[in-house]
Amino acid sequence: MASTEPAAQHYHVSASAAQAYAERLLIAHAVPPANAALVARCLVAADLRGVDTHGITRLPSYLARIRQGVLDPTAQPTLHELTPVVAQVDAHNAFGFVAAHLGMAHACHVAQTYGIAMVSVKHSNHFGMAAWLAQQALDSDAGAMMSLIFTNSSPALPVWGGKSSLMGVSPIACGAPAGEGTLPFILDMAPSVAARGKVHKAQRRGEKIPLDWALDAAGRPTDDPTAALEGGTMLPMGGPKGSALSIMMDVFSGVLSGSAFAGHVTGPYDASRPADVGHFLVAIKPDLFMGLEEFKQRMDYLYQRVVGSERMEGVERIYFPGEIEQITEGRRRVEGIPFVRAELEALDLEAKRVGVEGLGVMD
Repeated sequence: MASTEPAAQHYHVSASAAQAYAERLLIAHAVPPANAALVARCLVAADLRGVDTHGITRLPSYLARIRQGVLDPTAQPTLHELTPVVAQVDAHNAFGFVAAHLGMAHACHVAQTYGIAMVSVKHSNHFGMAAWLAQQALDSDAGAMMSLIFTNSSPALPVWGGKSSLMGVSPIACGAPAGEGTLPFILDMAPSVAARGKVHKAQRRGEKIPLDWALDAAGRPTDDPTAALEGGTMLPMGGPKGSALSIMMDVFSGVLSGSAFAGHVTGPYDASRPADVGHFLVAIKPDLFMGLEEFKQRMDYLYQRVVGSERMEGVERIYFPGEIEQITEGRRRVEGIPFVRAELEALDLEAKRVGVEGLGVMD
């Protein structure tokens, strides 16, 4: 069972130190420097936003897959334009971050001219926190773009009425710009009650999980993350609704792209064979139907209406989607990213394995 001892002490690492460490480690595993910088930046972005499940603690699993030869650190994805507004990226088993970044950059560039563009990505790998792609679209050189981001993933969720894992807890994400004084809309969510990465995080930290997150191998609710991960299964949010969303991710990301689907995607913690993940990316120019300033004013009004809603008893503040993460990022850029000792030890072990400098702790 998970530990019932008090919460472990946290040690803080600056974002710049985490970025440099991740780059060193990736380059030592033959990842080209530009790709290493991109992967590291996306992982650190997750840590800064408080999405610790998709930050640099993912590196040991990625590197294990490189060492086993099931993820190609040197691969460079290629893009093929199919129509003026549709393209496909073949990742060639490269990091999902690299393939998805190429796809979103192309989609934003095309959407500047045609208003909308979509890119399908095949033969890819895990791309971490989906919100970084929404942020990439918002920060595009082509101008701030709206975005839709789908991916499929390894079996972790039963279809509604089933008892064994078949669908992935694949995130759906989207973003939209707003005015100068308002935060942009960024949604990044899994179709499960909780992301599976949160269970891995609880296991690393010796913590329990809520009983409504997962079932053990016998189909019983469990608060033990190890029991949930070893033969257990995650639970869909909203019952059949979460199940249907996970199937939708497989349709758009797996079936459509030509990648693995229907339970055949390999997970990032499984170093037995290539993952063959698929992604589906859409960029939309926000001023298609009205001027950009009017669009931003409407987004600002929506934000004010949402956060200014009458609050239910016990609620101190209402947040816009993505707002809590952006507040967390501001705090962690000052205080550093928190890790427990077991996580730091695992990361330092990876550094020692290839003879590079480990992480620098702030406190």
